[in-house]
Amino acid sequence: MTNESDLTAGREVPVGHRTADYYFDLPQELIAQDPLEDRSSSRLLVLDRRTGERRHGTFRDILRYLRAGDTLILNDTKVIPARLLGTREGTGAAIEILLLKRLGSDVWECLVRPGKKLRPGARAVFGDGSLKAEILEIAEGGNRLVRFEYEGIFEEVLDRLGEMPLPPYITHKLQDRSRYQTVYARYEGSAAAPTAGLHFTPELLGEVRDMGVNIGFVTLHVGLGTFRPVKVDDVEEHTMHTEWYNVPRETADLINRTHEAGHRVICVGTTSCRTIESAADENGVVHAGSGDTSIFIYPGYRFRVMDALITNFHLPESTLIMLVSAFAGREHVLEAYREAVEKQYRFFSFGDAMLIE
Repeated sequence: MTNESDLTAGREVPVGHRTADYYFDLPQELIAQDPLEDRSSSRLLVLDRRTGERRHGTFRDILRYLRAGDTLILNDTKVIPARLLGTREGTGAAIEILLLKRLGSDVWECLVRPGKKLRPGARAVFGDGSLKAEILEIAEGGNRLVRFEYEGIFEEVLDRLGEMPLPPYITHKLQDRSRYQTVYARYEGSAAAPTAGLHFTPELLGEVRDMGVNIGFVTLHVGLGTFRPVKVDDVEEHTMHTEWYNVPRETADLINRTHEAGHRVICVGTTSCRTIESAADENGVVHAGSGDTSIFIYPGYRFRVMDALITNFHLPESTLIMLVSAFAGREHVLEAYREAVEKQYRFFSFGDAMLIE
């Protein structure tokens, strides 16, 4: 038996390419269930990706690590109240529909529960009956294509009847919807928040700008695939979910000018990272445009654009901890996570933050 590789499907899988290589023990009580009253008062672990050195502070200390000429890249997607609780027409049985992706004006790809009973032709009613739905067909992976019927503007109906689609590890009810949105959220379309940005307040962003740090915006509509576990032993066999992104011309130009001037591009969150890495060519030049990306970043990936990353603490064996490990080194990341557990950092969406530079 060797510590350096395992046999999976008859071939050797190098360390760092096995899903189990990204496991760490996390006590349940460290999973943050509620947002802090002050967004910027969360804790901050700063990790030097070259040496593994770690420092600790609060998120407001981020100002000490930014430099004039740096560019922060923020994902301005907005979470929609995508969780609909209703009843099946005819039987009155309780059902749940979770909007994932808009395919047409009134047709969405959705997750549904109970899946076995919601076959094509089944109909549902929500709230006061002002929103109805029909299951059209079963899509790849068991999702459903659903057509909605309503009067007026769909977004207004959804805002009235829908709930925020909190991750499965958050069991507390969210009292204030705005706390699962970044303060700069603009374009509706996400089923989950880009949570690294939740730590910023308007005041803190103002201080960032006053330092001479640039701020650029991209959009990536976060799908629920971000929470799906990796179910294969060999990381390379994992099929990454697809998400829609947009890089405006002004942001692409800003990133390219930043690098030309010798300054850093700092991504706020893995979604911002995946967006600009998807939009970059082999030479690290970012091109404006939009499309779908299923980029999967794990150790061995060569980063073209990102120089530093602000991120939260991620689930064991997830694609997100793999991305962070690709940037900072798996051993450095797991050591930092072990220390965060020892110091009782708060984990996941409403938890504390890391700066990796």
